[in-house]
Amino acid sequence: MVCSGAVSAENYVIGVEKLAFAPHYSVDAQGQYRGFARELFDLFGQKNGIELSYKVLPVEQLLPALLSAQVDFKYPDSEAWSQARKAGHSLIYSQGVVNYVDGVLVTPQRHGQPVEQLKRLAMVNGWTPWGYQERIDAGQIELTYSDDLRQMIRQALKKDTDGAYFNVAVATHYLDNIRARPGALVFDPKLPYNRGSFKLSSVKHAEVIQRFDRFLLEYQAEIAALKSQYKVEANLDAERMGVEQWKLDFLARKKLKDAQAH
Repeated sequence: MVCSGAVSAENYVIGVEKLAFAPHYSVDAQGQYRGFARELFDLFGQKNGIELSYKVLPVEQLLPALLSAQVDFKYPDSEAWSQARKAGHSLIYSQGVVNYVDGVLVTPQRHGQPVEQLKRLAMVNGWTPWGYQERIDAGQIELTYSDDLRQMIRQALKKDTDGAYFNVAVATHYLDNIRARPGALVFDPKLPYNRGSFKLSSVKHAEVIQRFDRFLLEYQAEIAALKSQYKVEANLDAERMGVEQWKLDFLARKKLKDAQAH
């Protein structure tokens, strides 16, 4: 007798970005997808009896792969992204998986300066500087493009630019853990920034998207623990935005020490 469960397992392919975007996701030397997103989707598959595989593609190839059914899902995605390229296609989106903030990181000396002082802005190719387009069009801000985060951060640290526009959690993780320069650049929430959430998208698997939405609700505690472990939403609440993680850790230790002293 053949075990039907093994034969009838659902298999889907999630198209993901070939991008160093830790702690959200990255691709290791063996080409394996890693990080918060990988653990989250593995947990979803495990809880729903679904076998998921990950097709790692350059960012510009990911949407065409979804629209031509080379992959079943795309992550990350958003209704606000690539609207012209999606015209004529009906995409289905999940609820927000993880919140993010894209904004400008500056040296501590520049923190709190008005936007009029921002003359040169570092960007990674393919990024859209939400909130700055009018000033760019008016010639008030000059953009300097880099191939990746590492190159862009180097430019900002050398003060070749006045700031760097990127995902705040990713840039902070890079400075804290990879460059080992915590606090060398800090997010400035007084400058224009963009809030949003990463979503899972599909062209034809609406029922699986619905199951994924249920998973996000039913396993909130497990997902919150993953978010905390990877610090993907660290300091995105308004009163803490712009305060680097090392400073928050220091203040927490100081508070504990003070409490023990009394």
